[in-house]
Amino acid sequence: MQKIRLGVIGGGYMGKAHAVAAKSVSAVMELNAQTVLAGVCASSPQSSERYAQMYGAERAYDDAFALINSDAIDAVIIASPQDTHLSFVEACAAAGKPVLCEKPMGRSVAEASAIAAAARGVVNLVAYNYINTPATAYAKQLINEGAIGDITWFRGEHNEDFGVDERFSLWRLKGEANGTLGDLAPHMVQCAQALCGEITQLVADVKCRAEVRGQAVDPEANDDQAQMMCQFANGANGFLSFSRVAHGRKMGYAYEIHGTEGTIRFDQEDQNALWLYQRDESANGGFRKILAGPQHGEFRYFCQGPGHGTGFQDLIIIEQANFIRAILGEQPAWPSFEDGVGVLRVIEAIRESYKQARWISLTEK
Repeated sequence: MQKIRLGVIGGGYMGKAHAVAAKSVSAVMELNAQTVLAGVCASSPQSSERYAQMYGAERAYDDAFALINSDAIDAVIIASPQDTHLSFVEACAAAGKPVLCEKPMGRSVAEASAIAAAARGVVNLVAYNYINTPATAYAKQLINEGAIGDITWFRGEHNEDFGVDERFSLWRLKGEANGTLGDLAPHMVQCAQALCGEITQLVADVKCRAEVRGQAVDPEANDDQAQMMCQFANGANGFLSFSRVAHGRKMGYAYEIHGTEGTIRFDQEDQNALWLYQRDESANGGFRKILAGPQHGEFRYFCQGPGHGTGFQDLIIIEQANFIRAILGEQPAWPSFEDGVGVLRVIEAIRESYKQARWISLTEK
C-alpha cells in the first residue's frame, strides 16, 4: 500500500484539525494509501516543536519552505495565515507536490488567481469543509436526481456571534481578509454555487456594527455584516446574508432551496438532519426530517447507525480523504483552486456592488 507523508504548515486551530485528520484519515476512510503526519511547521521553531510533540508528528520544521522541499514530505496542507498562501503554494508547485490550502485562498481575486495558476501542474484542493456534511451531500444528490424539480430560489446564511464580545480580537478588525466577507461569507457562497450553479449577478449591502461589538467606531474597521440578492446562471434567484455579530448564532451556516417540485432546508447547528418537502407530500402538512445515515455522503465511515451523527473534525477528515483520493487519481480534486477563485470573484463583486450601489454582473468581469 502506498504511503503518503503529509506535512502541515500551521499549528493553531486549523493546524490541529488537519494534524489530527492526517493521523486518522487513511484508517477512518479506508483509503488505498497509508497517510502519515510526517511534519509540522508553525510560526516559530519553539511552536513547531511543541505542536509536533502534541500532535505526534515525525518531525518539527523550523521553516515552512524546508518542510515543502523536504524529501520526507509527499504532500502539503497549508493552514497558515492568508498572506503566506501564495508563496507556499508556489513552492509546492515548484517541488511538484500536491497541496491542500485553507480558505480563503488569497486576500484578493488577483492573489487567488495567481495561486490557482501556480498550482495547475499539481493536485490542488481548497478547504471548504462544510460542503462535506453528509446531509449536504444528500441534498446535492436529491437536487441532481430532480427530487425538488428545477431550482427557483436559494436562501443562504452564515451567521455567528463571536464578534459581539467587547473582547473581540482587534486584529480581526483589520484587513478585508479578516472581515465577515473574508471569513464567513466564502463558505456560504461556495455552498450556493456547489448546489445551485454559478452566480452571474448580484447587488449587495455591507455594514460595520461597532455598536453591537461594544467597541468604539473605527473608520478603518472591516465588515461585520453583509447581504446580497443574486441571480444564478440557471435562472434561479437567491438571497445570501453573513454576520459575525448575530447574537445566539454559534454555527449559523444554513440554507433553503426552493424548486418547482419541492424544497430542501438545512442548518449546520443540526448538521445531521435534512428537511425535505415534496409536492406530492402535501397531505402530511409540512417538511419531513431525514436523519443522516450510512447511505448519505461519507457518513458510513464514521458510524453504521442513522442519527448518531458526525462532527466538525469528521468534516476535515472527509476533506483530507478527497485530497488523498485525488492524489491517487481516484477522483477529481474538488473544490479545486479554480473553484476557490470563483468564490472570491463573488466576494469581490459584493464589495464592488456596495461601493457603487448597483447590480454587478460577474459574467462581464
